[in-house]
Amino acid sequence: MRTLRLTLAYDGTDFAGWQVQPDCHTVQGLVRDACARILGEPVKLTGASRTDAGVHALRQAASLSTESSLDPARLARGLNALLPETVRVLDAREAPSGFDARRSALGKRYLYLIDRGGVAHPLWRRFAWRPRFPLDTGAMRSALRALRGKHDFSAFCAAPGRGRTPTCTVRSARLVERGDRVAIALSADSFLHHMVRNIVGSLVEIGRGAQAASWMADLLAGRDRTRSGPTAPAQGLMLVRVLYHEAGRG
Repeated sequence: MRTLRLTLAYDGTDFAGWQVQPDCHTVQGLVRDACARILGEPVKLTGASRTDAGVHALRQAASLSTESSLDPARLARGLNALLPETVRVLDAREAPSGFDARRSALGKRYLYLIDRGGVAHPLWRRFAWRPRFPLDTGAMRSALRALRGKHDFSAFCAAPGRGRTPTCTVRSARLVERGDRVAIALSADSFLHHMVRNIVGSLVEIGRGAQAASWMADLLAGRDRTRSGPTAPAQGLMLVRVLYHEAGRG
């Protein structure tokens, strides 16, 4: 058996998320079925991140095992011929035996995009959230500092994700402004269900003046999801990259 690693990008707008679900249009289901068709055998495809409905990916990682001797580059070309244009295989390569896209990951990077232009830009409609009020990005940037380091992130975890440990280590938390757009970038060893979107929803509450910047630290300490901000819309969230040891790159 060979282990292959795929790197994919997708526009998640029209999908019910990454993970296969009954009677739903999912990225994992499409890619798995296309792999099986090309390789001529049933395929188990493991993704590094279970992105939600409407969430995008710039570099999602996935792994599969196969007895086929097909060259990875040919597999990538075949997949791109079968998949819709909203899903692309950017790279396919050999991976070490035992490589698992989810279990082998050291961390992930996410970016959340906010469009604060006076008029909603049609080209950003599918990829950014446009809150209908001005934002104090200085206060939002200040609030992000509380997230760095190892914390219990229960205050930002959706109910379906509460079966796992709520402790994560945030290595980087930044806010970047470019014209009318604001990008919130988070890098951590792991993320809870809806964690980034719930953090962004709370940041926007701070940015619009409903809460002080110190509220973010209070939420972390309180560990109570009912006290934090609303869940930001899915379309602004993008999985930017999955991090591995050098050996995990194949």
